[in-house]
Amino acid sequence: MTGATRGKADKDAGNRSLLRGLAVLDCIGRHAGRGIRVSDIMSACQLERATVYRLLATLQDCGYITTAERFHYVPTNRVAPHDGSQTDALARRLAPVLERVSEQTGDAAFAVVREGTQSHCVARHIGTFPVQVLGVQVGRRQPLGVGAAGLALLATLPPAEAESIAESNAAALDAYGGMTKARLLKLLAATRERGWSVVANHVAQNTLGVGIAVSSVKGQFDAAISVAAPLERMSPARQLQIVRLMKEAFAVQERQRRSA
Repeated sequence: MTGATRGKADKDAGNRSLLRGLAVLDCIGRHAGRGIRVSDIMSACQLERATVYRLLATLQDCGYITTAERFHYVPTNRVAPHDGSQTDALARRLAPVLERVSEQTGDAAFAVVREGTQSHCVARHIGTFPVQVLGVQVGRRQPLGVGAAGLALLATLPPAEAESIAESNAAALDAYGGMTKARLLKLLAATRERGWSVVANHVAQNTLGVGIAVSSVKGQFDAAISVAAPLERMSPARQLQIVRLMKEAFAVQERQRRSA
């Protein structure tokens, strides 16, 4: 085989692989609600199981898809980012939760969504304590994981996808209190083990935030909420108390939504 022939063959193989990957991604996108299983992707795309798994692994490593429920694949916000109406709807849905938490704690509460490798603050409620931590404003985007809410959201992703996001953001992390990829991955591991996030001094000095991921109407974790306060107000016992308040406030809101 000549060099030209070999080059054409490699190009043809690459094109076929790309087309197959796009077909799988398109198939998953059409089932963004609950997700789709491997067997259904095989049938819809007329591909062998090994090929589908190889393409799924690549798409997941690159942050284009994730898993929902058991063995169901769904697109991430990198493929279908929140548009204005979705963001507004989430902000309205979470605003009463933030208000309740902020009133109970006296501290500022925040809600974020994921947009690819970034977190996007969609709502905020200011508390009554004289000193408020307001380093994040509504509309601000920052690397996913440098803030408590973003870290909680990052921890819901498959480990390979989360590490890929950390790698993508590595060059930008130092601007957030000297955060590094290694530090972020340690915080991520602790968040998974604990079930909620803790981040200190990375978005603002002498502050600490705690966060939890919250499920969307479809049951996927596509948003997170957090509370931030001066370090002296955030003892371990109070951190746990705030986490409980956030969970309770979200549960109350969900009960009211379902009964409406």
